Amino acid sequence: MLNEKCLKDYIVTATAADAHIRAFACTTLNMAEESRRLHNTSPVMSAALGRLMSAAAMMSIMMKGDRDKLTIQIKSDGPSQGVTVCADSHGNVKSYTPVPDVIVPARSNGHLNVSGAIGNGDLIVVKDLGLKEPYVGRIPLQTGEIAEDMTYYFAASEQTPSSVGLGVLMNRDNTVRCAGGFIVQLMPDAGDEVISVIEENLRNLKSVTEMLDAGLTPEDMIGEVLKGLDIHFHESYDTAYKCDCSRERVERALISLGEKEIVALIKENKDAEIHCDFCEKDYVFGPGQLKEILKKSRELSQ
Repeated sequence: MLNEKCLKDYIVTATAADAHIRAFACTTLNMAEESRRLHNTSPVMSAALGRLMSAAAMMSIMMKGDRDKLTIQIKSDGPSQGVTVCADSHGNVKSYTPVPDVIVPARSNGHLNVSGAIGNGDLIVVKDLGLKEPYVGRIPLQTGEIAEDMTYYFAASEQTPSSVGLGVLMNRDNTVRCAGGFIVQLMPDAGDEVISVIEENLRNLKSVTEMLDAGLTPEDMIGEVLKGLDIHFHESYDTAYKCDCSRERVERALISLGEKEIVALIKENKDAEIHCDFCEKDYVFGPGQLKEILKKSRELSQ
């Protein structure tokens, strides 16, 4: 019987080995399924987005500012044409891919071929921490399977030795069966003995989807990765698929276009339709509403 905690999406944090290790783990079934439903993704793209969303969810709670924002983007030459995931510091995550219905042959072991859908390219992490300029880290994709790419990102861009595990398991009807992952990071001065224990645990570790499908919780996953070390669990955070678009935000975006662009829309004498790629909502502004937006734009420019 599955633990009741698995019915909701959440992230747990922990430290171990006298705080020389910090760990994050999450279960994101509902998030991954909402992404699949919204974008009508193929199984391989459900897995790609689900994996990246789990990574973003865990990275989002590493940010401290109330208004901090995170974007993880893969720009690649594969049939998916890349994927984008955004998160805020409250665990709200959203996703987008320009080609949601990619179909590629499965691997010989029957597993979804995410790297085949992604192809070659770069992984880009943008952190808007309220400073003058956002932090931007960019690394070449190592495998396109996402977990290995995130592991390389932490080492190359943040100089933090890490192990990242991510997984999405699909049902036969193409809905999401389970999703989640973990991030384990070594802090400075972590001893060789601690590193050896983690390496041995990782060698014997089952996949994220095997653990989640067997009913393990995020706490259980951390327990498996850090077995034999003194683990201290800390906060638990809810996480969910949530798009922060609104009619008011779209209106502000139209105002920011400037008088020339708004006048051009009005001259077309038809509705202006703005589509949100993250939640698939359409916002429609009639000619009269566009005239009100033009008025506001002129007032702001005075």
